[in-house]
Amino acid sequence: MMRITELLKAETIILDLSATTKPDVIDELVSKMDEAGRLSNQAEYKQAIWDREDQGSTGIGETVAIPHAKSSAVKTPAIVFGRSQAGIDYEALDQQPSHLFFMIAATDGANNEHLDTLARLSTMLMSEEFRKQLMEANTVEEILTLIDDSEKEKYGEEPKEEAATVGEVEAKPYILAITACPTGIAHTYMAADALQEQAEKMGVHMKVETRGSGGAKNVLTDEDIAQADGIIIAADTKVEKTRFDGKMLVEGGVTDGIRKPEELISTIQSGAGKTYVAEGDSDKQTETSSGQNAFYKHLMNGVSHMLPFVIGGGILIAISFLFGVESYDPDSEEFNRFAQALHFIGDGNAFKLMIPVLAGFIAMSIADRPGFAPGMVAGFMATQGDSGFIGGIIAGFLAGYIMNVIKTRLQNFPASLEGIKTILLYPLLSIFITGMIMFFVVEKPVGWFNTALGGWLSGMGSTNAVILGFVLGGMMAIDMGGPINKAAYTFGLAMIADGLFTPQAAILAGGMVPPLGIALATTVFRNKFTKEEKDAGLTNFVMGASFITEGAIPFAASDPARVIPSVVAGSAVAGGLSMLFNIGTPAPHGGIFILPTLEGNIGIIGNISLYLLALIIGMLVTATLLGVLKKKV
Repeated sequence: MMRITELLKAETIILDLSATTKPDVIDELVSKMDEAGRLSNQAEYKQAIWDREDQGSTGIGETVAIPHAKSSAVKTPAIVFGRSQAGIDYEALDQQPSHLFFMIAATDGANNEHLDTLARLSTMLMSEEFRKQLMEANTVEEILTLIDDSEKEKYGEEPKEEAATVGEVEAKPYILAITACPTGIAHTYMAADALQEQAEKMGVHMKVETRGSGGAKNVLTDEDIAQADGIIIAADTKVEKTRFDGKMLVEGGVTDGIRKPEELISTIQSGAGKTYVAEGDSDKQTETSSGQNAFYKHLMNGVSHMLPFVIGGGILIAISFLFGVESYDPDSEEFNRFAQALHFIGDGNAFKLMIPVLAGFIAMSIADRPGFAPGMVAGFMATQGDSGFIGGIIAGFLAGYIMNVIKTRLQNFPASLEGIKTILLYPLLSIFITGMIMFFVVEKPVGWFNTALGGWLSGMGSTNAVILGFVLGGMMAIDMGGPINKAAYTFGLAMIADGLFTPQAAILAGGMVPPLGIALATTVFRNKFTKEEKDAGLTNFVMGASFITEGAIPFAASDPARVIPSVVAGSAVAGGLSMLFNIGTPAPHGGIFILPTLEGNIGIIGNISLYLLALIIGMLVTATLLGVLKKKV
């Protein structure tokens, strides 16, 4: 086995870091790595480090941070150590300053020996005494000697990865665990070590399967699972759970394995976890110790699958506008066949599938595969009707839980007819019941609400222009393509028909602000959004500029309590200012692509600069509120 000091050398140690901030620490450690000749491309490796930080801070707490990455820019696997006596805010899990920094560089093709060595270092840092000695060491030589001696003391012999014997299992509780982090270099093994140490203190026998970069180690066998009292999954990556059918299961993030091992183990011991059912039973949910409730997990399953439809379809629609706002319409003078194809693919198909996919995967998260069909059908009904994406969310949960009820009712179905249950009865009953509820209960009240809302807006149009713009702008952001948004948009079109153009300009502003404000927030307040959200945020600049409000839906669906008030406030301000500045437009769509046609037949009527100012102020309101309201990831 390769020793840690074969990767950490005197030339890759900084006893006194000059850095005072997280970016400075990363810059200093990467520079040291490059100076030592371990990198072929410093910028590429640093970007890999930041990509890992975007998935969650590597400041693990207890004064330690372990920034790490696998990259083709690494010539030779290496470790750089840096120490700060004053401490640096590294966004650690315990919110305390970090003093000890180990930057780990692994090649894309790092062999198992390298990865195992890095895993050893990660687990050694769990020792308070070891950390104290690192802080007190005065020279580079002392650091290297300390690490070498500690490694020999802890790993004098190769650890054996064996299942417990029958006698051991009978003697004390037996709990299994799986740990995994996105890169599989440090946190995976730290969580495993923390769980095993805590299990030993609590008199529990534990076997941990680690899913690191070198593949799964200490893999749980069928015999292990059969003997186990329960299973802990502490992972930030997907773990196949089918093999745990009928076992008590507790789930959390990999940092929960590091920070809350006692809580995870106690949940199994107390029987507070839930029995996992792989297929066919009513309750497929498991308790989580990461704070994410079942509702959030199901919703996120739908949102993550919906996102490609929003992004792909939205960008295609935006490209079609480059040929003219009405270039997709065969009756328009701007008609272009290629633009028509783009618009048909994006708006006529991708966007039409967006809400059914959302509902289908929410239902599938709740009821497994049998929930997918009723969820898709109910979601499509929401798209075809008036309930929009809010109706799609309702449809997904409705279909999922109805499917679970059906599963429960048919549990004791005659064995001779078992074969037709999943093929015939599940889809027939679930689609029928969900569809009937959507048709008679969900859709009609929404239609009545829209009628009343449209009448209220029409009566308001002649009273107070600024208030009307404020209301119209806010309505465009409440459900982003749903019934309230449609009511405001329809009102704007009716006003155009009557020769009144100012409401439509306010509506366009209100529809552009949500994605634009979110895009700005993901750029400025990067630590408030996940990597996936930041990537999606960039595309929202294009969708917002194109008046495609739906780009904000995934963000609103994942965090409605914070996102919806923020986007409504920004859109309302933009709409009110547009009316205050007396801006109008006869254009029904197009976003900023209508601006160059000023003084033409379809552009902005009024001062373009003031209209852009209204948009910018609305964006800033939304972005600022998101930055204040959202918590750090």
